[in-house]
Amino acid sequence: MRLISELRAYLGIEKNNTSHREKLISALGAALAILGVFWVTQRALSAGVIDISTSYFIIASMGASAVLLFAVPHGALSQPWPLVGGHLVSALVGVLCHRWIGVELLAAAMAVGVAVAAMYYLRCIHPPGGATALTAVTGGEAVYQLGFDFLLVPILTNALLILAVAVAFNSLFHWRRYPVHLGRRRKSPVTAEPESRETEITQEDFAAAIQEQDSYVDITAEGLTELLELAKQHAERNVVHPQEIVGGRCYSNGKLGKLWSVRQVVDESQEPPPTKDRVIYKVLAGEGAYDTGICLREEFRQWARFEVQLKGGHWVKSRDSVDDEHPE
Repeated sequence: MRLISELRAYLGIEKNNTSHREKLISALGAALAILGVFWVTQRALSAGVIDISTSYFIIASMGASAVLLFAVPHGALSQPWPLVGGHLVSALVGVLCHRWIGVELLAAAMAVGVAVAAMYYLRCIHPPGGATALTAVTGGEAVYQLGFDFLLVPILTNALLILAVAVAFNSLFHWRRYPVHLGRRRKSPVTAEPESRETEITQEDFAAAIQEQDSYVDITAEGLTELLELAKQHAERNVVHPQEIVGGRCYSNGKLGKLWSVRQVVDESQEPPPTKDRVIYKVLAGEGAYDTGICLREEFRQWARFEVQLKGGHWVKSRDSVDDEHPE
C-alpha cells in the first residue's frame, strides 16, 4: 500500500472530488460546444457570411479547449482572455514561423516555444494554444493557403463560438460560474464573525471546502482566497477532543500538510485502570501512513481532534463530530 501511495504521488494521480453529476455535465457541455462550432460554422459558410477557399473550418485544439471550459470552468486557464488570446497569439506565431523558417521541424519547435513565451507575457496562457501554433506549421496545404486568414477562420470564429456556448451552458447551473468573475460579483462575500475566528485550519476543513465547490480545482489567486475563506468557516467549529474513543472508528489530529495524520482504532483493551486502558491503532493517511502503534486511550483522545470518515476520496469530519461541536 505504501508503494502504491508513493507511486501515485510521483505520477501526480490526484483524488477527484467532483460528483458524478458534475462529470456528466462537463461531458455534455463539451459535446454541445463542438457540435455548436461545427453547425454554426457550416451554416455561415453555406450562407456566404464566411468566405474561405478551404474546408478547414475547425481545429483539433478546440477539443482541448472544450475540456478546460466545461471540465474546469473556474480555472485560470479557462477564462475568456486565455481562450481567445491564447489561440490568436499562438496562431499568429505559427503562421509567422511557417513563413520565415524553411525547415518544418525547426519551425514547429519554434512555433510552440515562442507561443508559450508570448502567452506568458500577454497573460493568456491556454495549453491548447500550443496545438494551435503547431497546426499552423504542420497543418498542410489546407492551412497554408489561408495565410493570415487562418487567424479569422477557423481560429477566431472557433474561439468565439465555443466561448458563447460555455457562457450560455454554464449559466444553466447555479454552482458553475463562467466567466468565473461574473459569479463572484453576483455572490455576497463569504466571511465569518471575527470574534469567533479560529486561526488553525485543518486538512479536513480544506477537503470540506473543496467538496463544496464540486468542481475540478484549477485554482486562481481569487479562487484560492475564496477556498481559504470556506476552509476558515469550517475551522470556526470549536476544538473539542472526542469524548470517547471507539474501536473501528477513525480520528484526525487536525493538522495541516506533513503533520496531518488519520488513525483508525483497530483494537482496544478496555481495562478499568486508566493506566492499562490501551488502544492499538493503524495510521491510514498522512504522517506515518500504514504504520501501527499502541498507546493509552487518554493519550489517543488528547491526540485526536475529531472523528473523521472517508467521503468522496477525502477525509472529512464525521456527522457525530459536527453535532458535538454544534449541539442543538
